[in-house]
Amino acid sequence: MLTVAFLILTTAVLIGIVLAILHARGETAWRVPWPVGVLHGLIGICGFVCLLLALRGPPRGLDQGMASFGMIGAGLIALAVLVGLAIFITFRTKQRGRAGTLIGIHATLAVSGFVILAAYVFA
Repeated sequence: MLTVAFLILTTAVLIGIVLAILHARGETAWRVPWPVGVLHGLIGICGFVCLLLALRGPPRGLDQGMASFGMIGAGLIALAVLVGLAIFITFRTKQRGRAGTLIGIHATLAVSGFVILAAYVFA
């Protein structure tokens, strides 16, 4: 189940990279296709739920000292989900000034959680 959650989150990360490239190319956040952003969010939430279900079992990596990496990764991804919801609300209410800052915070949390989760999965 942990591998499935990781693969789903990998898909969300890849879609997030596409969104980041579109945003970095100078496309305003309002011109980036919103269905792609919604798909990214839904896949990310599904991966997060699968991750929570996978972490209910016994911890992995006790002998390497990595037993808490799964919970740390899940916590960072949970924060990324919350900031992602704030981005969605910002777009819906058309508060243009906050979008860039929230996107940066979201990306930082999501990448950090994904890297820690990758270390947990591949250990």
